[in-house]
Amino acid sequence: MGIAGIFSILALIAFVLFLAGIGGAVVAASQGRSARSGVLLAVVGLVAGILFSVVGQGILIVQPQEVAVVFNTLSGSLDEPRRSGTHIVIPVIQQATIYPISQQEYTMAGITEEAARQGDDSVRARTIDGQEIRIDVSVIFGIDPDKANTIHERWQTRYTDNFIRPTARGIARDVVSGFRAAAIYGLERGAMEAEITAQLAERMSEEGMILTDLLVRDITFTEEFAQSIERAQIAEQRAAESRFQVEQRVAEADQARAVAQGERDAEIARAEGEAQAIILRAQAEAEGLRLVSEQIAENPELIQYEYVRRLADNINIALVPSSGPFLFDFNSLTQAAQSTSSTPTPDTSTAPVIEPTPTPGS
Repeated sequence: MGIAGIFSILALIAFVLFLAGIGGAVVAASQGRSARSGVLLAVVGLVAGILFSVVGQGILIVQPQEVAVVFNTLSGSLDEPRRSGTHIVIPVIQQATIYPISQQEYTMAGITEEAARQGDDSVRARTIDGQEIRIDVSVIFGIDPDKANTIHERWQTRYTDNFIRPTARGIARDVVSGFRAAAIYGLERGAMEAEITAQLAERMSEEGMILTDLLVRDITFTEEFAQSIERAQIAEQRAAESRFQVEQRVAEADQARAVAQGERDAEIARAEGEAQAIILRAQAEAEGLRLVSEQIAENPELIQYEYVRRLADNINIALVPSSGPFLFDFNSLTQAAQSTSSTPTPDTSTAPVIEPTPTPGS
C-alpha cells in the first residue's frame, strides 16, 4: 500500500468520525443534554477528512516504468514530466496522466494470433516492377520520457492506433516501391528492412517515441512470382552444375597434361642419362685403347705375353699348323731367353711348349 492509500484510509476514518459526531450531537440534543462534544467531534472529523483527502489526492507516485504528464488547469500548460518517485501535486489545479515508458510492441501480420488486430493485417505493398507482396512487420518501441508532453499533446493514449500503425504501413509501402521483387526475394531484403527502420525511427523521434527495433517477420509473394523464382533458381542450379562439370573436366585435363609432361620429362632425363653414360663408356674405352696402343707400341712382345698368360693352367703344348703364321717371334723369344739366362730357370713342367704341327704330306 502506498502513501496515497494510507491517506485515503485516514480520510475515510475522519469522515466516519464526522458522521459519528453528528449522530452523537443529535442523540444528546434529543435527550436534553449538551451536544457540544458531538459537534466538536463532527467538526474535527470533517476537517481531518477533507485534509487527508486533499493530501492523498495531492501525492503522486510514479513507478519506475512510468512517466507522469502534469497539466495545470489554471495556466493551461504542461509542467515538466514527473519521473519515477513520489511527487506533490495540487488537487483540481494540477491533473496528472501516467504513460508507460517500458518497451511496447505493435505487430501487423497476416496471422490473427500474431497481429494486434483481428484478421489479415499484413502490409500490402507493390514493388517497382509491379509485383504485389505482403509483409508482416513488428515495431518495438518506447516513449521518450523527456518528450512525454509531446505524446500527450498530439496523441494521448491513441499513439499506437493513430500513429504507429499508419506511419509504419505508409513508410513500408514507400520503401518497397523502390525495390524490385527479385531483389527483395534475394540479397536486398536486408537493405529494404534497414531503410524502413531508418525512416520510421526518424518519424517516431519527431513524435516523442524511440524505435528500438523493426522486424520484417515474413514476406509473401504471389504464387506466380514464387513459381517463376523457383524455376529461375532451378535453371541457375543446373547452370552451376554444368559449370562445375566443365571445371572438373578442365582440371582433369590439366592433371593429365601434368602427368604426361612429368612422364615425358622423366623419359627425356632417362634418355639423356643413358646417352651421357654411353658417351662416358665410349670415352673410357677410347682412353683404354689409347693406353693399350701406347704400351704395345713401346713393347710389341706384350701381345705375345698376354696370349701366353691367358692360356689355361693345364696346357703344356699348343699345336698350330706349320703352314700358318706364328703368333710368336721365336727369334725374339730366344734373344729374350739368352738375355735372361742369368735368372733362375722356370719349371718347364708347367710352362707351355709350342710346337708347329706338320702339315699333311710333309
